[in-house]
Amino acid sequence: MHICYITYEYPLWGTGGIGSFVQTIGRALVRKGHKVTVLGIGTKSQTELLNDQEVEICRLPAPRFFRKGSFAENTWRLRKQLKELHSQSPIDIVETPESLMFMLPLSSPYAKVIRMHGGHHFFAESENREVDKWKGFLEKRSFSRADAFVAVSHYVKNHTAKFLYTGGKPVEIIRYPIDAELFAQADLSKALPYRLVFAGTVCEKKGIRQLLEALGLLLPRFPELQLDVYGRDWFFPDGRSYTEFLKSSFPAELLKQVNFHGPVSLQQIPAKYELAELCVFPSHMETQGLVAPEAMLMGKPVLFSQLGPGPETIKHGVSGLLCDPHSAEDIAEKIKFAFENREEMQAIALRGQTEARLMFDMEQILEHNLNYYSSLLKKSALTERTLIMNL
Repeated sequence: MHICYITYEYPLWGTGGIGSFVQTIGRALVRKGHKVTVLGIGTKSQTELLNDQEVEICRLPAPRFFRKGSFAENTWRLRKQLKELHSQSPIDIVETPESLMFMLPLSSPYAKVIRMHGGHHFFAESENREVDKWKGFLEKRSFSRADAFVAVSHYVKNHTAKFLYTGGKPVEIIRYPIDAELFAQADLSKALPYRLVFAGTVCEKKGIRQLLEALGLLLPRFPELQLDVYGRDWFFPDGRSYTEFLKSSFPAELLKQVNFHGPVSLQQIPAKYELAELCVFPSHMETQGLVAPEAMLMGKPVLFSQLGPGPETIKHGVSGLLCDPHSAEDIAEKIKFAFENREEMQAIALRGQTEARLMFDMEQILEHNLNYYSSLLKKSALTERTLIMNL
């Protein structure tokens, strides 16, 4: 099978959940004997061809002619490249996130799949903001052009369906696969007492501000507490840094206990989790979120959000802890529980590891993806045969 993923993200040049997923599944598909191409728009004036463990990557030139209408030039470049790729090695599946399928033609020789990583409508609802008319239009157009869909959690499937119509086309729930070799069993002796680790974009929707507020409540009782923050910065529309906003919003005494490390590669993340007594991810909203199950797979105690897919991932008090991410008091209470009940947290982490191994197993999820892709190709072939017979 030749599978083409269209995305602008990939770990070779930047961090991001979609890129990490594409790299993980792409490498695994190649190991199974399939051909994988990653196609997207780059930042340079010429095409870049890269190879990542036999995953072939093509970054097309950045738009030159239409600044405001760059989508038109991007569409032209992507379609042209897809035709060329298909002529060289016929493509079976083209997969995109919610925002990019609109650039593909309505009729194509391959099956077109949207994977719901969390699009504009989904996050507009979760962040209580209005849907941008243009972005909303493009997302609806994308959904109308897809042949099938994958949702990474029950939550994202149900909430996306409130705003976007799938037209009775197939929708399959398939979790993100996690590389168990990368996120292997942690050396629990390396965990530092009262050390918290947060990984993710440093922005409002990841709950980092409420986490810092919770630290302020905890420090009088746990003065040794330290928080390590790993992730790229987010910027306001006027160009201001969210990290700098946080630093200007909290007292110096509290900030002494917080280390903003900036982004690190996916390969470096396991070593960071290993040092944590508790991994904390109080996100306001996720479609699934990889950070919590990755840490769970290593046998680390995890505090995740009770919103969105949190309860699908963790049973509170059984396989991890869940918190109200909008409440600094609740976050603080859950961290306090973890610090004061270390033996219980070890048992919880062990159960969490078992759950994560079952839910995010690479081989099972890979097989699920391939079976789904194959079913779409059979359906497409049957439809084509029926059309020919009716001519």
